[in-house]
Amino acid sequence: MNNYNKIITYAKENNGYITTKESEIINVNSIFLSNLVNDKRLERVGPGIYKLPEYPIDNFYILSKSSKNMCYSHATALYLHNMSDRIPLVYDITVPYNYSGNLLNNENVSLRYVKEDIFKLGMTDIKTINNLTVKCYDLERTLCDIIKDKNRMDKEIYSKALKEYARKKDKDVLKLIKYSKKLDVEEEVVELMEVLL
Repeated sequence: MNNYNKIITYAKENNGYITTKESEIINVNSIFLSNLVNDKRLERVGPGIYKLPEYPIDNFYILSKSSKNMCYSHATALYLHNMSDRIPLVYDITVPYNYSGNLLNNENVSLRYVKEDIFKLGMTDIKTINNLTVKCYDLERTLCDIIKDKNRMDKEIYSKALKEYARKKDKDVLKLIKYSKKLDVEEEVVELMEVLL
C-alpha cells in the first residue's frame, strides 16, 4: 500500500479524519498530507487536522484536536450528553490554569480555568454526532460545574438539565456528592437534589 492509500485508509477508519501526529504514527511523512490537499483528495480543517471531502465538518472534534489539554464542559457538555438540544455557537471548554495553547485566541470558545488537581476530575470520552471521540466531563461533573456557574448559565438550559438529571435512571448521586465536595458546591448540590429527587 502506498503512502497516499495509507492516509486515505486511516482517515476512512477514523470517520474521515487524520492529523499530522497520526500520519507520523503510521510512518507517513506529512508532505503526503499536503500533496493530497493539493489534489483535493483531503481538506485541511485546522492546524495539523485533515478530513476526507465527503465527510462532514465536526467542530467538536476539530477543536478537541487543536489542544490536548482541554475538556468540553458546562452547556457544551450538556449538549454532548443529550441533555440540551441547543447546538453550541460558542464552545464551553475547561483548561488548567497554566494553559497557553491556541484556544486562547479562538472567539468561538469560552474558556473556564481550574486547578490542575481538579482538571481531570470526571473527564471521560464521548462520541460526537459523527461518531468521533472527544474529551468531555461526565454528567455528574457537568452538573456540579453548571451549579457552580449558574449565574453565567442560560436559565432555560440550566433548569432543563437539572430536571432531566433528576429523571435519569442511570444517575449516580453518590458520585455527584463526591464531586461536589471537591468542587466546593456540596451545599448547593444537596439542596437542589432534595428538591428534585
